[in-house]
Amino acid sequence: MRLRTLTLAMASGAALLAAGLMPANALATPTPKTAQEGSVSAADLLAKVKSCSQISSGKYKTDEETSATVPVCGKNGAVFWKADMDIDCDGQRTTNCNEDRDPWFQDDTAFHQSDGKPLKSESLPYVVVPSTSGIWNYSNAGINGGGVVAVIYDNKVEYAVVGDTGPQDIIGEASYATAKALGIDPDPATGGADSGVTYILFKNSKVSPIESHSAAVSLGDQLAKQFLANN
Repeated sequence: MRLRTLTLAMASGAALLAAGLMPANALATPTPKTAQEGSVSAADLLAKVKSCSQISSGKYKTDEETSATVPVCGKNGAVFWKADMDIDCDGQRTTNCNEDRDPWFQDDTAFHQSDGKPLKSESLPYVVVPSTSGIWNYSNAGINGGGVVAVIYDNKVEYAVVGDTGPQDIIGEASYATAKALGIDPDPATGGADSGVTYILFKNSKVSPIESHSAAVSLGDQLAKQFLANN
């Protein structure tokens, strides 16, 4: 889990200026191969989360320097929040997730693969939940490691798992792979999205094995259909 600061926003701006001097094909990496996972549309899911019945005792910040404005909301069979997306590159060292690429890199994740190893942020879509605090206890709400999450951004749906925990007072973070699939810059130092990301976490769900993205998509599609029917 990283705590982005205003200096990163400045770095991101510099990176964008530099990108403007690069050939168009150099910017193609973050573009997802498909715009949609599963059969449930982003619009249908978003229509069910227009209003918030707050279940958290307080609200979360999206970054270290921001004020607390984001509640955790409850729905039948799920919880959700609307926030930004910071990039979590923790877990197993890979080409794009390591100490050289990520100044906050940690070689572990809160939840592990079926073989006991940390998750791979670069290849596995996963979401970070805030560590348990007086604001909210995710496990008491039926959210646990390996649970299914529908992540929605720019009219795209990406299914992920609950894979890591972060600070007690900050919300809005997902793995390198999640960002890349949604067309968000996955760079752990300067990437991410400032707003517009919706996270729908399905209660009492579990992907097995946690590292199987295809299993997350299959189960996520089923749960999304149930979510529409029950709300």
